[in-house]
Amino acid sequence: MKGLEFDYDVAVIGGGSGGFAAARTTANADLRTVVIEGGKEIGGLCILRGCMPTKALLYAAEVRHLAQHPDPWGIRSRHVSFDFARVMARKDALIKQFADHRRTQLTGGTFEFVRARARFTDPHTLKLSAGKTLTARNFVISTGSVVAPSPLPFLDEAGYLTSDDALTLTRLPKSLIVLGGGSVGMEFAQFFARFDVQVTLIQRSAHVLREFDTDATDTLERVFRREGVALYTNTKLTGASRKGNLKQVTFLHGTQGARVEVEAEEILFALGRIPNTGGLNLEKAGVATEGSLIVTNDEMRTSARHIYAAGDCTGPYEIVHIAVQQGEVAGHNIAEPRHPRRMDYRLASSVVFTEPQLAKVGLTEKEALARNIPYLAGSYPFADHGKALIMEARDGFVKLLGNPGTGEIIGGCCIGPLGGELVHEIIMAMYKRMTAREIAAVPHYHPTLAEIWTYPAEELVEKVETHTSRLAQEKAG
Repeated sequence: MKGLEFDYDVAVIGGGSGGFAAARTTANADLRTVVIEGGKEIGGLCILRGCMPTKALLYAAEVRHLAQHPDPWGIRSRHVSFDFARVMARKDALIKQFADHRRTQLTGGTFEFVRARARFTDPHTLKLSAGKTLTARNFVISTGSVVAPSPLPFLDEAGYLTSDDALTLTRLPKSLIVLGGGSVGMEFAQFFARFDVQVTLIQRSAHVLREFDTDATDTLERVFRREGVALYTNTKLTGASRKGNLKQVTFLHGTQGARVEVEAEEILFALGRIPNTGGLNLEKAGVATEGSLIVTNDEMRTSARHIYAAGDCTGPYEIVHIAVQQGEVAGHNIAEPRHPRRMDYRLASSVVFTEPQLAKVGLTEKEALARNIPYLAGSYPFADHGKALIMEARDGFVKLLGNPGTGEIIGGCCIGPLGGELVHEIIMAMYKRMTAREIAAVPHYHPTLAEIWTYPAEELVEKVETHTSRLAQEKAG
């Protein structure tokens, strides 16, 4: 397209975290950049309906839970009541603060900001909902995701809440059936249960949170049941209907396929989100998709060489810091095509903000076995750790995976108090490609939660030495 004049060097479709990161990168490289945002609100999923509002609610639930269980510390309290309207109002105030800041970034940046929906009419042209058109030499698509539609007609007939709906409730249901044991389902289930809602959670597979190892999910399932959540795994939904003022869900449970019926005032459909790409006319731009997911390479480039994508609309992880990384990589590669950067998911991490928190980075044992990657593992329980005992945080453990030959850390998992914070020590260690011996040698202050990592590191050191010694003996023999 040399010789053609475009309205912009770069048009970014979507003003969430990934889109903003891309626009900031290209604008800082002195490229004429426009961001087009067609959502009803400005801020993106993380701020408006994802990370920030859900974590605000979960923290409120944790405060109440601690206030309800003060006995271990010798503290007495009467019934701990709550004002649900104030809980939601605080969440709304925080979200407004975060969204206002993002609005300022978008409207006061070194790029243009347009409020409109956009769709491609050809590889370099967008038609906006207001009727105007604009052209650009390059594009970054970062339109995020939307709640997945129900694949089961009987659920539509019964009616259900989505995760978006749950964030705008004005009153709590007395009882709730949560469909799905992923991070969204687990976080909402515990939030509602800790605010006195009778919760039933139904998960299709044998364990919740399938991306984690079963030793970690077993711990979380045990905590949920202890807190009163009726948790069913290994299920198959067979029906849903209204029954007076209640809603009924039927499913087959266990290896024998026993038929189970549960009733509740409301159903929460928490079976995931899908890329928000339906109205973009991507075929007009020559952008290949798999279903609604935009296909990209590790440079975040799509099948159309001048079009990139970032965030939930392209995957492979629906995590905001990865969306930011992808946006920055896409922006850099537009600005510096001769010196491309590539995404590296070696440090991909995940946190589930239940209590105990569940976090991981790098490989799990499940992934290592599936990919035939050799590893050694070391673990240590919080139930035997000084600071955790002080906090009465006895559930869970930390685990490290190491390369058998070198001891380099290739994965870490933490289920326990502040797991989402603690895992960052292992992210940093893996970033610098540290070995178990190096982690064990780093001084850790006592008593802290963080020092727990030294114990599985020491175990790994011993296992690596034993492994190396055995290999040497076999070679010599």
